[in-house]
Amino acid sequence: MMFSQLSPPITSFKTNSVTGKVDPENCVRQSFLFRGRPASRLLYFCTLLTILLLAASSARAQGERVHWKPVNLAQIKLDEKTPLAFNVYRPEKKKDSHFVLILLGRRYIELDIKAKIAYSVPLADVHKTGSDLESDNFAAPSRVLATSDWSVRDVGPAELIKLTLGDYGRNLAVELPHPPDLRAFY
Repeated sequence: MMFSQLSPPITSFKTNSVTGKVDPENCVRQSFLFRGRPASRLLYFCTLLTILLLAASSARAQGERVHWKPVNLAQIKLDEKTPLAFNVYRPEKKKDSHFVLILLGRRYIELDIKAKIAYSVPLADVHKTGSDLESDNFAAPSRVLATSDWSVRDVGPAELIKLTLGDYGRNLAVELPHPPDLRAFY
């Protein structure tokens, strides 16, 4: 970059030839940053900034750890029978409340209730800390399980989620209790 480009902005005035006064519409000001095509450079800068922000937010979402809390009164039925070993976990953060992590025997399945998608979860990717679990976010297209016949209903004191697992060919029903309403005590 040359020193002449670092000089202050150049302002040129066009005067009226009869009166000698400067018209405000005729003032032309050029900056060294946007010399030539100011609108296209500004558009290029805004587009580049948007792309960088989106890339940073997606990298943060992929690298974000999820802290799972156990749901004590949850019930699971696999073809109308209770499995021998099961557990249900919900994320600690309220913004991720549409995810549910289920342990069926030695298999973890993450359910996205909002999108009605199930994801397989490798056992090695889940880390136990006391009664809680910690893991990466498993919502990735490569981990999608084949499911069908989704049903999400409110059944009084609980939320009932029903679906058919494609690889098992079995019906899965998960009953999640609603948190208690403590507004009367405030």
